[in-house]
Amino acid sequence: MRINKVALAVTALLAASQVHAAGFQVSEHSASGLGRAFAGEAAIGDDAASLARNPALMATFDKAQLSVVGSYVDPDINVKGVTGYPLAGISASDLDADDIAPAQFVPAMYYIQPINDKFAAGLAIYSNYGTGTEYPDDYAGGSAAGTTSIATVNFNPNVSYRVNEQLSLGAGVSFVYATAELERNAGAGATPAAHIAEMEGDGYGFGWNVGALYEINKNNRLGISYKSKVKTELEGEFKGATTTTPGATIDGTLDLNLPSILEVSGYHKLSEKFAVSYSWQYSTWSDFGDIVAESVDQSDCNDGTLGQCLIKEEDYSNSSRYSVGGEYYLSEAVTLRAGYAFDEQAGKATMSIPDTDRQWYTAGLTYKATPALSFDFAAALVAGKEITFEEELPAIGNQSVEITSSGDAYIYSAQMNYSF
Repeated sequence: MRINKVALAVTALLAASQVHAAGFQVSEHSASGLGRAFAGEAAIGDDAASLARNPALMATFDKAQLSVVGSYVDPDINVKGVTGYPLAGISASDLDADDIAPAQFVPAMYYIQPINDKFAAGLAIYSNYGTGTEYPDDYAGGSAAGTTSIATVNFNPNVSYRVNEQLSLGAGVSFVYATAELERNAGAGATPAAHIAEMEGDGYGFGWNVGALYEINKNNRLGISYKSKVKTELEGEFKGATTTTPGATIDGTLDLNLPSILEVSGYHKLSEKFAVSYSWQYSTWSDFGDIVAESVDQSDCNDGTLGQCLIKEEDYSNSSRYSVGGEYYLSEAVTLRAGYAFDEQAGKATMSIPDTDRQWYTAGLTYKATPALSFDFAAALVAGKEITFEEELPAIGNQSVEITSSGDAYIYSAQMNYSF
């Protein structure tokens, strides 16, 4: 299998993420969770999809269950030039671009198998990171923002152990596989074919996760979970303006640190008809660092430093996500949900990552067709805060331009759950 990992590392940081969570994190793990803005996810455990947030929740299942999820993310992200530099032949309007993030489909699958009264095992297959942007080939700022896509899959087997009636523990390991594609263009005054960087490929990394659940009683639960940082080992090909031999394709390497995630949740059923839930999620984006791609042969690339093919300095800080949700049990067959979340900006905004604060407004429902079969549906509006920032364009000597980014995203999710 060919592993081209330089592409993944650069793409991961250059990809726009305003349509998802902070940085380039993906939150669309389930339709049931989306309906309550993913509030209480480490404590509720209402279907197998809860395995994505806390492995200890498997201890609450007395039957095997399969959950299959599909989410459709439809962003509407636009950038607008505020100031340009006539000496470089760029006006403010040349930096305008609409609908730069294509719609994406995010699948997931989960299976939980109780072994006995104490132990359960399960497998989660889902994504924690991924996104994409598509600027026009002749976009004036093409040296900083072109075509970019990234997709990751987390294969995550888990086990849980019920200590007593109140306390359950869980743990798992993760194999994270990623694919990516990147293209950057010379920008203003150049033809669409004037590429200054081209990459595509795949890579992998390993991590672990733990969780605990404390059931105060059948109507009140508290949960906590932790996902480790994942170091993705990157190697592959690079073709760009910084190779010492013009037009050459060279081998390169890069390490990428994906942040750890801590989540604390609560669930409280206040009456026979109504329950509330809440979560605080903390991601260590400060672990991410700068992106530095290097050639395997140190003489093959020179981006100011021999052996360095590409460097992009980043300014990321740890960020929090706060969410609250409610559930109304309309009948034995129907549960209604609604939620709100505030997602803090993680990184300094750039044209390719117009990261900003986001507010989530969500609604959803569960329909129980039979005692063994149920369906979840949910929709969300993710409203991004308009933000203005400066960006350096490599193709014009790293001169700065001023950009305003704005936009929202709409998410639609469906889920099937079947108990065996």
